[in-house]
Amino acid sequence: VQLQASGGGLVQAGGSLRLSCVASGRTFSDLGMAWFRRGPGKEREFVAGISFGGGVTTYRDSVKGRFAITRDNAKNTAYLQMSSLKPEDTAVYYCAAATGKYGSSVFTSYDYWGQGTLVTVSS
Repeated sequence: VQLQASGGGLVQAGGSLRLSCVASGRTFSDLGMAWFRRGPGKEREFVAGISFGGGVTTYRDSVKGRFAITRDNAKNTAYLQMSSLKPEDTAVYYCAAATGKYGSSVFTSYDYWGQGTLVTVSS
């Protein structure tokens, strides 16, 4: 499975960005998808996850109400819509895929990783 993440950039605090992750090499609807991030000097952390059909989503507390994870199985793509961005959201964002499972916040649960896309939020 190959994952290609895109959509990062520089945005002012309070702004919005949408990240995309296109998957190839496997039936997309078999994959639980997630977004992780690693901020400057920080450990990698779970941001959001979504089930195979998109009906179940999970978020870390600090992004609830601001971020939304979705997926379009017809386009083999997962998205992370980020709104009301804060400087502390600055990080490299990675999409991840798990075969046959979803919802875990533990990075070792995921089998495949994208290359990361940088999000910088200025104050």
